[in-house]
Amino acid sequence: MRRQLAALFTFCVIDTLGFGILIPLIPYMAHRFGVAPQYITPVLGSYSLCQLIAAPLWGRLSDRFGRRPILMSSLGGAFLSYVLLGLSQNIWSLLASRMLAGLMAGNIAAAFAYASDVSPPEKRAGALGLIGAAIGIGFTLGQPVGGLLAGRDAASANFLLPALVSAGTSLLAILLVRFVLPESRGAGSAPAEAPRRGASRLLRERPTLALLSGATLAVIYSQATLESIFAIWALHRYGFGPRTVGLLLLVGAIPALLMQGGVVRILAPRLGEARLAMCGVLLYVAGLLLLGLSPAIAGTVAGLVLCGFGLGAYTPSASALASRQSAPHERGAVMGAYIASSSLARVIGPFTSGLIYVLLGSGAPFLVGACVTLPAAWLVHRAGAAVLATAQRS
Repeated sequence: MRRQLAALFTFCVIDTLGFGILIPLIPYMAHRFGVAPQYITPVLGSYSLCQLIAAPLWGRLSDRFGRRPILMSSLGGAFLSYVLLGLSQNIWSLLASRMLAGLMAGNIAAAFAYASDVSPPEKRAGALGLIGAAIGIGFTLGQPVGGLLAGRDAASANFLLPALVSAGTSLLAILLVRFVLPESRGAGSAPAEAPRRGASRLLRERPTLALLSGATLAVIYSQATLESIFAIWALHRYGFGPRTVGLLLLVGAIPALLMQGGVVRILAPRLGEARLAMCGVLLYVAGLLLLGLSPAIAGTVAGLVLCGFGLGAYTPSASALASRQSAPHERGAVMGAYIASSSLARVIGPFTSGLIYVLLGSGAPFLVGACVTLPAAWLVHRAGAAVLATAQRS
């Protein structure tokens, strides 16, 4: 188990490093092409719209053919999307690159299913937290790297070099999966009689999974809102370019890494996954309120730090609760359905954040996000009570 998780951890760091490099740069690219804020954020949302369509399919394919083929296939698609992005000369090629990346984004569902495959139930929250930390590390390191590669000035930023570096990380990750990462389940090992359930059917049949998906929809909506509007917000409010924005996002992501990489393993057995997830929701809401209301850069930094702690507590705890709603042969499908709620949130967030920013003011996207996220604490409480009741009956 340890060797497999170590290899998967390394893969996730490398994979999401390439993804993270480009996240703070895409709004600046769209801005250079003369796109207004209310149209910039939907470019980011197009990735998640396509991921929403494709993620459940990738999850079912990983159940049928194994995790490794899906990981390598999705990485190949990511490589092509990064090359297309680096060569983009207008908003349409930029949009096409994000849509291709979203359609080929089967790696996250497969990675979480892999971690669930190789970990016993009592250690699953820690294993999923470790993978969440790996994803966070890659994403966190990627943002300042992207900013450094692009440069400090938004007007003269270099976007080709970061895109090529991201493409290189995808090739490296493919080699890692091919030669280092062992398969966690045999190809085609799912029982022939296992029914194929779509994401919507799985959520209807499993109320607890639906509650957790609803909570994650709310939390990730606010995260997607923050990520999609933050660069434009920082440019307009403080005049910050890619490098400074990347460093600010790094400051906010470090607490999430600390939580997912170690603190969750200590707190989850003591507090329980549901309580820890609820605490994460409340911390995240507090951070969003600071971002929306504080007039100074110190408040911005404090808000990002609170958001980081909140997200770091919520994500692995809720994922562990969701993974308990599946049998081994359908784990990829169940996690794909659960992650689909994140994809939906990442569609809604960017598609609304720019419009809210323009119509209601610069702080409004963060305040709206806080209002949307707060009910997630109640949903997690209900899901945790249902999981406890099921455990007591069995």
